[in-house]
Amino acid sequence: MSAELPKCRHWQVELDHENILWLYLDRQGENINSLSRQVLEELESLIDAAEKMAPRGLAIFSAKRSGFIYGADVREFEGYDDAAKVTAEISRVHQMFSRLEALPCTTVAAIEGYCLGGGLELALACDYRIARDVPQTRLGFPEVQLGIFPGFAGSARSVYQIGGMAAMELMLTARQISARAARAKGLVDEVVDRHTTLRWAARRAIVKQRRSRGPGWLARLSNTFMAREILSWQMRRQTRRKARPEHYPAPYRLIDHWEHNGGNRERMMREEAEIVGELMVTPAARGLRRVFKLMERLKAEGRKSDFRARHVHVIGAGVMGGDIAAWCVSQGLDVSLQDREMKHIEPALKRAKKLFQRKLRSPERIRAANSRLMPDVEGRYLPRADIVIEAIFENEQAKKSLLSEIEPSLKKDAIIATNTSAIPLEKLATALKQPARLVGLHFFNPVAKMPLVEVVAGKRSGKTALEQASAFCGQINRFPLPVKSSPGFLVNRVLAPYMMEALKMHLEGIPSVAIDEAAEVFGMPMGPIELADTVGLDVCAMVTEVLEGDDKKEQQARGFVNSYVNKGKLGKKSGEGFYVWKDDKPEKNRNFIPGQDLRAIADRLITAYTDECRAALDDGIVADEDLLDAGMVFGTGFAPFRGGPMYYLEHRDEQVEVKNPESEPPQTGKPMSETHDSK
Repeated sequence: MSAELPKCRHWQVELDHENILWLYLDRQGENINSLSRQVLEELESLIDAAEKMAPRGLAIFSAKRSGFIYGADVREFEGYDDAAKVTAEISRVHQMFSRLEALPCTTVAAIEGYCLGGGLELALACDYRIARDVPQTRLGFPEVQLGIFPGFAGSARSVYQIGGMAAMELMLTARQISARAARAKGLVDEVVDRHTTLRWAARRAIVKQRRSRGPGWLARLSNTFMAREILSWQMRRQTRRKARPEHYPAPYRLIDHWEHNGGNRERMMREEAEIVGELMVTPAARGLRRVFKLMERLKAEGRKSDFRARHVHVIGAGVMGGDIAAWCVSQGLDVSLQDREMKHIEPALKRAKKLFQRKLRSPERIRAANSRLMPDVEGRYLPRADIVIEAIFENEQAKKSLLSEIEPSLKKDAIIATNTSAIPLEKLATALKQPARLVGLHFFNPVAKMPLVEVVAGKRSGKTALEQASAFCGQINRFPLPVKSSPGFLVNRVLAPYMMEALKMHLEGIPSVAIDEAAEVFGMPMGPIELADTVGLDVCAMVTEVLEGDDKKEQQARGFVNSYVNKGKLGKKSGEGFYVWKDDKPEKNRNFIPGQDLRAIADRLITAYTDECRAALDDGIVADEDLLDAGMVFGTGFAPFRGGPMYYLEHRDEQVEVKNPESEPPQTGKPMSETHDSK
């Protein structure tokens, strides 16, 4: 019988003495498994063989330690610009997975590590799913982040496997869940611990001819017509809080798809192929695929060194320093946190406990994290540190004094990192005897939510230190962006004129709420006025001083910000800035929006933003357009569906336009006292 088995490049195939067919995916030339066209074609030939051989059972594994299957190969998505061709390819995979599902023998998916997207869809086509309970095992459907939804029959199989409500929640949120959570939902049928051999568990399932039980009666009820109608309305409402349909059509098409077709599995599969084919060629999907590639580019920056930190020492227990320390602890590192007095460290410890409770959940893991975060007023742990992060207040002389003071106590190979947001490293490096070990690690607030860290290279920063700093970012699950030392680096440099343009318009009489709405209609996560309040008007004032220009209107805007700072109105952290803040949200009077030309406002804002992007690129702040786009998407939230600012400029004719609200004819601007809507 073994002679009938096809020869495969990416699959290790074995037919044992019990007539069980074992398939191990090991995609050649890649660190991870993904479903490329060639991988799927080989799987199709193996299904052909299984239909002819009638084995006792078939089991699918990964031969890679990196995970089961990460999904379809996103790189191959770019080969299509015709929806009908995409639908034809999807339909072929549908037929293949249906043939796997129809095999008379017991089929088992044995999962360890990441099982995402197409990998989970393949597993759902099997009779029985086993997952190993280790932290690396995560299951989910990330497709909406690429502007589509599960296309290999995943929308149909998932809603019939675990019920419409649970399946739609997974697909709409792109949330990845653990093995045990997947078992609780019915996504997998059995969970084994790290001491149980997956092959032994799969053999047992085949010998006992196990099949998935499917959903309970309540989960099945969620697929009925009346339930779909009610739940779909709620899903659209919740989705609108996070994404506009004109920007991100995929989740809305998925909700419509389930509402209209969820009562018929075969129709769901057929319609899924059509809709995903249409979504795949939209500008939003192209932009989001580019963002995915940018993310992979940043991850690669973190793999240029095998450096692994064990102990981090953070100096400065303010909001930024304390939150950097807490985040590093949450990622498994030992961290000592230093400040002048214990009373300055205590608030950081309280915030850290909240982070651990929210992120780690398990009482044992929370206790372990609390024990790894060590207050250190005297700096006793400084000599142990593999990396020292300076995060004191933004003052050049204070930072230089600190660096010269701590250098003699450090390990000879320790990295010194400063979290300065604007001071050039060349100035700080003069305080050190070994300036090559100084790099910038510019985190963004809030640390636990912002995925980007600018890795700043001064003229005297060593290549080894820079690569190790990038590796450290990867170690703590952050994206490293290599930037040249220059006032404002990249992110703050671009944000400054963008926010300055917003302030100029506000001084001209355009209401702040209209300015913010225009930015959000363009696709920004929040408007520039709200952003200024969130960052802190004192921080904005400091950055604009570093990046000071000669323009008269800029000077007026700078004075306008300083007038708020002088009154103690610092924004969100003080409860009032341009807006009044209640329950961490700004109060906005949207009555000021009707009649405003949002398209013109957005155009002025984005022109200021992209002009500075071009200037930063010309000055060599980053190496190329891809890194610039990556920095602005992950550092400022530049509309992801637009693919990044430079990509947006290149493909502007294809992009979604900003539409003005249906309203009365535009009104003339009013004096500042009347349009300022913070009251």
